[in-house]
Amino acid sequence: MVVANWKMNNSPEQSRQLCSSILSKMSATDKEVILAPSHLCLSTVVESTGDSIIKVAAQNCHQELSGAFTGEVSASMLADLGLDYVILGHSERRLYNAEDNDLLAKKVISVLSQGLKVIYCCGETLEQRSSGAHLTRITKQLTEGLFHLPVKDLKNIVIGYEPIWAVGTGVTATSIQAQEMHAHIRSVVSNKYGDVIANQISILYGGSCTPSNAKELFVQKDVDGGLIGGASLNADDFIAIINA
Repeated sequence: MVVANWKMNNSPEQSRQLCSSILSKMSATDKEVILAPSHLCLSTVVESTGDSIIKVAAQNCHQELSGAFTGEVSASMLADLGLDYVILGHSERRLYNAEDNDLLAKKVISVLSQGLKVIYCCGETLEQRSSGAHLTRITKQLTEGLFHLPVKDLKNIVIGYEPIWAVGTGVTATSIQAQEMHAHIRSVVSNKYGDVIANQISILYGGSCTPSNAKELFVQKDVDGGLIGGASLNADDFIAIINA
């Protein structure tokens, strides 16, 4: 699975052009490819990808399905657009919008209630990693944000691991560091839901993944794909990552 998180980039027309470029360069693949544009461009991307293999995700949504929440977008609205996924808990949302695990737990329920799937992000800062608190940090984010779910809902959950110290910095976790954390995440899920469920969940790496390091990361046993930021804004780079 490869997810393109375009963040706050691209106008509707730029999104249309990027979709067209990606589709023209894609060959047949058994990978799940997902584009996550800004809310403004969701309709454009849904229309542009049409009946192709590409699926579409929103970058966030509100925890309530409707109400007096000016400027917000609900999961029910996103479902009506024909989306497949919603990204929740991205490190930038946690940092700049003060989203905590309790809030995200509510958002997860809201998204699942509308028949959408969740890409749930977790990650640690450089300070937390340096102090040795990184594994505890990830466990807490998973436990408080996801583990209220019944087993049946886990099939609709994807986990994205973000080493925050490597997001947008050009610094990438080594393949060994990535594998260590992904294995930890899978073991935490296994302790709660069992090995069968844990082995079915896709765990994506999201930290400055590029065409040059993608293959080394993806070959790791517990790295099931990537949550791609900057490199997904260039069609050639994104295709190279898919092919990796």
